[in-house]
Amino acid sequence: MSTERDIKFTAADFRRLRQMLYQRVGISLNDSKSHMAYSRLAKRVRQLGMRQFADYLDLLEKSEGEAEWQHFVNALTTNLTAFFREPHHFDLLRLHAMERVTQERHYRVWSAAVSTGEEAYSIAMTLLSLPQLNRQKLELVASDIDTRVLSQAADGVYDAERAKVLDSSLLKRFFLRGVGHNAGKVRIRREVREQLSFYQFNLVAAEWPDMGRFDVIFCRNVLIYFDKPTQAAILQRLAASLQPDGLLFLGHSENIQHLSDAFQSCGRTAYRLANHNMRR
Repeated sequence: MSTERDIKFTAADFRRLRQMLYQRVGISLNDSKSHMAYSRLAKRVRQLGMRQFADYLDLLEKSEGEAEWQHFVNALTTNLTAFFREPHHFDLLRLHAMERVTQERHYRVWSAAVSTGEEAYSIAMTLLSLPQLNRQKLELVASDIDTRVLSQAADGVYDAERAKVLDSSLLKRFFLRGVGHNAGKVRIRREVREQLSFYQFNLVAAEWPDMGRFDVIFCRNVLIYFDKPTQAAILQRLAASLQPDGLLFLGHSENIQHLSDAFQSCGRTAYRLANHNMRR
């Protein structure tokens, strides 16, 4: 590993950084990510007036608060998302909800790695477009480990280019167009933003808060950042968080066939509880 950078970053520093990230949030960086780790954290190390990564890692280990750890985690998490990414999931969500909105219980959906919010708002637009859905019966929860992207998600402001994939009827109903110094941007309407509850959430926390059971959980393109034992543990917790007839959506590159016997496939990267018939 090159040390010809303005901040000293050795192979030992990278091994230590990987271990600290894994212990903190369960994310497992592979050997190819050293340049990424340097480029994302170097700015923070410079801001603190340090000349080597070892000093920054020492600071983290001695830190008694959460603020610096959050800087560390935010820098090293990857956030890639889009409106209606993997559209087949939203088709299945629509059908699932249409079969259940006449029931007395609330229809509850959790976006467990919401990033900058496009996924959560895609869920909201899908469900709020159903004429038979009572808004008061809908509960949408969105979470992420990264506080920076959570703030962006709660604001609901996007470059208009990102919303170009949306049908004009959705843009008209659910978005406001920016004017003046906000030209070129769009914002999710307040009544839609207020439909969502945003929380910081660590999927590998020792204890999960009691959030009740969900009808649908989106946990897409997250498991790929964890090792196999951590993936299996998260899947067991997700199973315990689903309604008996609920759905779990994963990312297109996530295969859980040999990780958990709690789920069975019911569509492209869509899963239901393996014993759902017995749990009705």
